[in-house]
Amino acid sequence: MSTTKTMNLEPKTIENADAISSQILEATQQKLGLIPNMYAGMANNTALLDGYVSAYNSFRTNSGFSPQEQEVIFLSIAFENGCKYCMAAHSFVGDNMTKVPTDITNAIRNNTEIQDEKFKALSRFSKAITLKRGLPTETDINDFINAGYTEKHILGVIAGVGIKTMSNYFNHIFDTPVDDDFKSRIWKKK
Repeated sequence: MSTTKTMNLEPKTIENADAISSQILEATQQKLGLIPNMYAGMANNTALLDGYVSAYNSFRTNSGFSPQEQEVIFLSIAFENGCKYCMAAHSFVGDNMTKVPTDITNAIRNNTEIQDEKFKALSRFSKAITLKRGLPTETDINDFINAGYTEKHILGVIAGVGIKTMSNYFNHIFDTPVDDDFKSRIWKKK
């Protein structure tokens, strides 16, 4: 079994990042009161940080999903990709910002059944798109649509997978340490 080599790049700061990344880090600091470790690491490549932040913000605004549904999508994808950083961060966001019921967040984290049928269908479909690399079965699609979603929502899930793939892969390779703010929701895949 091979192990992944992690990167040795130092996280960037507002002061030493390039102009575009510095602006993103500064705006993030002002909005959240902190610069997440993931952003500081991504700032080593402006295309990655800028692309991620732009896509993330667009998803939050334009995906057609409620904030709770967005968190279910992100957590489901991060679970399948085994991203401990994003599982902690989005569990924290779900608990404190988007107000996802803890039983739903915990069900995703523990890979147990979600009791709410619509959230269950959303999580299952997000996982299917991730696991099947964008090749869901007709049953996957029908189950999702029958739960009350539309074909436009399928496209929103695809956007979520793209965004989380960028962050999950970065966090795997960079071995991003979980921020202190998110440590109450540290996760390890069972």
